[in-house]
Amino acid sequence: MKIIYLSFLMVFLTVVATAQENDALDTILANDHKNVALFFPGPIRQGITGNKNFVFSYNRDKEQYFGLLQATPGTESNLLVIDRNGAIFSYIVKYAKKLKKLNYFVQATESIGNEKPDYNSALMNNDSIYQVKYRGAYYQRFCHYLVNQKHRITRLRKDKENITLSVDNIVFDRDEFYFVIQIDNRSSLAYDLNFLELSIQTRQKGKKKSLQTLQLKPKYVFDVPERINEHETKRCVLVVPKFSLDEDRGVVLELKEISGGRDLKLKISHTDINNPN
Repeated sequence: MKIIYLSFLMVFLTVVATAQENDALDTILANDHKNVALFFPGPIRQGITGNKNFVFSYNRDKEQYFGLLQATPGTESNLLVIDRNGAIFSYIVKYAKKLKKLNYFVQATESIGNEKPDYNSALMNNDSIYQVKYRGAYYQRFCHYLVNQKHRITRLRKDKENITLSVDNIVFDRDEFYFVIQIDNRSSLAYDLNFLELSIQTRQKGKKKSLQTLQLKPKYVFDVPERINEHETKRCVLVVPKFSLDEDRGVVLELKEISGGRDLKLKISHTDINNPN
């Protein structure tokens, strides 16, 4: 899957010119019995692969300059890495039985762009306004990237009357969770959405056990459909502020139909929330 090339006009995102001069991404080969090390000019903040047969490991607790890539046999994919300074690096990754290179030392000039706006620009006299505009552009770009990935958490799904609600991915970036959601309508009737909501559910201890629910208000909503036609699939993303859960709490994703009874509730455990991608 190719990385999305964005050309947000001037004020939102500065794109390094070398990205436009070289459309072909470098290719990195990996396999399942050797570690391929990638050393970056800045500490890694996030690394994402486009297919589950590739794994890019890096220290999520303490930012470090290197990550390790491994692969199992399958179709080629891509690797997207963002460092602490917002520099973006993108590569095609392929599986190969024999590897000619095990260590890659990435230069700063290999960055295809930067996710941060140019605050030194004379155009940015009002930081608060441009912060809002930039953040919206970033949400849109990153959500678009996520919905085009093939990653799936197969156990997080709920079915009812040929309607399937699933969470394909949970990604943590900066101070937010990105819930990548898929809705499949395999029925012969269109499905009109009333709402799609996330909430935290807490189980109260004691003799009188009860449940308390706190709705999670999204900071950004991407491509949530109003209708899913018969035999149609839709993918969308809900972005919510970061949080953590203990074993007595979980997340509920609720899908409700307008004037219909095909409502679904999908429970997501604290383990899935506390261990995102």
